[in-house]
Amino acid sequence: MPAVPVHGAPLARGRLLADGARNETPHPHPRRRRGGRPRRRRRRGPHPVPAFAAIGGSFTDNFNSFNTSRWYKADGWSNGSMFNVGWRADHVWNSGGVTGINLDTASCPAGCSGKPYASGEFRTTDLYSYGRFEVRMMAVKRSGTVTSFFTYTGPSDGQPWDEIDIEILGKNTTQMQTNYFTNGVGGHETIINLGFDASTGYHNYAIEWWNRGTINWFVDGRLVHQENGSRGPLPTRPQRIMANLWPGIGVDGWLGPFVYPGTPLTARYDSVTYTRY
Repeated sequence: MPAVPVHGAPLARGRLLADGARNETPHPHPRRRRGGRPRRRRRRGPHPVPAFAAIGGSFTDNFNSFNTSRWYKADGWSNGSMFNVGWRADHVWNSGGVTGINLDTASCPAGCSGKPYASGEFRTTDLYSYGRFEVRMMAVKRSGTVTSFFTYTGPSDGQPWDEIDIEILGKNTTQMQTNYFTNGVGGHETIINLGFDASTGYHNYAIEWWNRGTINWFVDGRLVHQENGSRGPLPTRPQRIMANLWPGIGVDGWLGPFVYPGTPLTARYDSVTYTRY
């Protein structure tokens, strides 16, 4: 998924100076590619993290609690553009060994950054380099929505925009979409048939990012896709681990139309594991 750049400061000796971050206004008309899908842009917004973000080591988080030393929640802003939602910290919850994200209309639009819907996004306080990024999650089944697990860095971290994506589009939860961005250049989407409905139970999804020149995507331990740089250079910069749930606007050709069902939609994350290579 894409980003709208946010001012940051340079990487130095394995740590990032991220203070002074500020929003920049997204372009009002994202450029479109074939098939009607725009070149997405994501605003990463202000984030209440320490001035320095470390390059993190291996961990497993079973979400027995929401570890605020590892994760923090987006709050009080919106990506703009096709993201028809305001991020609210209270829409990321933890209970019974699960971290969930609710999408609803609570306090909108006044309390949702002017958007008609509220939802949640969480990300790591540290950045992570080459390794295996794995999540056990259950997606939302609803046309117009995206349930995601991905890695991202950009100007808010004092780096160019690099990103590696796992996305479940709610219009067809029997499929997964992969993509990556390097220096802000994406367009490497691939659709994977899962062989199951990602909204009816938990499954394991993994990104294996090698400094040997490949990115591998796995579903329940099975290799389903590989990128080797033949379609464009692969990311090289350390990134944050992130997850979010959002409804689109103006992208019906890609996501399908979104109609709020009148009750909250919930994506669930059972665990996240990072293994450093």
